[in-house]
Amino acid sequence: MGISSAVPRCSVWSRWTWLRWLTSFHRRILAQQSVTSAPGTLEQRKPSGAPTSVVSMPWGMRPRGRRALHTASSSFQEVMLTSERYKVQRLPFSHVSDSDVAFFERIMPGCSKLMLKPQTTAEVSQALRYCYERNLAVNPQGGNTGLAGGSVPVFDEIILSTVLMNQIISFDKLSGILMCQAGCILEKLNEYLEEQGFIMPLDLGAKGSCHIGGNVATNAGGLRLLRYGSLRGTVLGLEVVLADGSALNCLASLRKDNTGYDLKQLFIGSEGTLGIITAVSILCPQKPKAVNLAFLGCQSFTKVLETFTTCRAMLGEILSAYEFMDEKCMELVERHLKLSSPVAGSPFYVLIETSGSNSTHDEEKLNNFLEQAMNSGLVTDGTVATDDKKIKTLWSLRERITEALTHDGYVYKYDISLPVGKLYDLVTDTRARLGQCAKNVVGYGHLGDGNLHLNITAESYSYSLLDAIEPFVYEWTARYNGSISAEHGLGFKKKQFIQYSKPNEAVFLMQRFKAILDPKGILNPYKTLPSSS
Repeated sequence: MGISSAVPRCSVWSRWTWLRWLTSFHRRILAQQSVTSAPGTLEQRKPSGAPTSVVSMPWGMRPRGRRALHTASSSFQEVMLTSERYKVQRLPFSHVSDSDVAFFERIMPGCSKLMLKPQTTAEVSQALRYCYERNLAVNPQGGNTGLAGGSVPVFDEIILSTVLMNQIISFDKLSGILMCQAGCILEKLNEYLEEQGFIMPLDLGAKGSCHIGGNVATNAGGLRLLRYGSLRGTVLGLEVVLADGSALNCLASLRKDNTGYDLKQLFIGSEGTLGIITAVSILCPQKPKAVNLAFLGCQSFTKVLETFTTCRAMLGEILSAYEFMDEKCMELVERHLKLSSPVAGSPFYVLIETSGSNSTHDEEKLNNFLEQAMNSGLVTDGTVATDDKKIKTLWSLRERITEALTHDGYVYKYDISLPVGKLYDLVTDTRARLGQCAKNVVGYGHLGDGNLHLNITAESYSYSLLDAIEPFVYEWTARYNGSISAEHGLGFKKKQFIQYSKPNEAVFLMQRFKAILDPKGILNPYKTLPSSS
């Protein structure tokens, strides 16, 4: 286990003074680059061959790989710390001292004050046991691709990254059960499985960097949920380290196990607040032998809904994805990413994927559906892809919407579940409410799951605009018995709005679970649940 260091040891106050200076310094030297809008961390990397160094800064930056960091304006503005922007008061956790650093260096050579990088469950257990005894707050972090601030430290929490816990433990081709460490990247797992004739049961736009442990901790949905269901069904077992350092090994490889309470369900979707997931056992489906993708244009959202009803009835068991996006999404993808759509001039677009074992059978069913959809006026234009290259090209129009939005300015993101018939009404009402105050209001998502991604862009962060959006969006969602978080989690940004989706009795019970498993509250504080009274 390692902890990256890029600053000299110093007091917490002098350290943050240094970080503030570094923030200002980077803004000056990166005048042509930009920052993302969501709170996150910035990793400073030394040239190849030099020791890796990381500085975690909760000041509004997120790692973007080799891509430039983007902002809405050409000049840099002061970015507030998360704790200042949201006016959060620090809880009475201990501050990291030199003796704390010395302890971590003994068990994991090469560590800093901010980020731990364990390689084994035993190291996670040692670290948490020490943090629990010292009352040090811990911020678990996977691929840091979340959109609700769940993986971002608010104050000076110790970041425990699973980036080095990236080993595949086993794969049973007979049962299709994969066991792996929590830090395995989703795309890498899928590539490994494809060589064995299998695939992962979930697929996300962030698959190139998200970790399977983080996927499970947030109960991520994604593009394949319509076909393979949620992680609550496909995850068979977990290994979890609790706040006091004790390791809970429920890494089962059985499809059926009805002995007592299903403890893994407590940790799926808990966002690292009840324990740190270190390993996962997951059921993986066989890789489809035939995949087809249709990209279609519809003249209204009513037509989008009718097309879904028709395709579900006609495609049946081979339907694996039904995604929609509005014309504003397509405009942003074309303008900012220079992607081109083979279908143009429609207010709405849908992506329909089929996956099966017989190409002739699947193509016949798809062609019959398309003929019906065109003849009945549900669809006005479209294209079909059967080869991998064209399929990936079409999927990129949907998967890169989030990236295109970051180029358009500050993004207010909402991940909503609603009755399918009401899905786009929220976009329409929000657009009417905000008028010229917002730059763009767009809607897209997993229509087959009733999951809307409502995104609002503006030139910069604005308290007045936020006040116009929240709690309006949450009240609207609650009115139709929806959920304010379909798949992204509550994290830091939405925890205080949980009552719009859960009754007080349920929230109180969740807080009791938290108090039992983490009585000192050191695991991912300020996240997921509102503060206990």
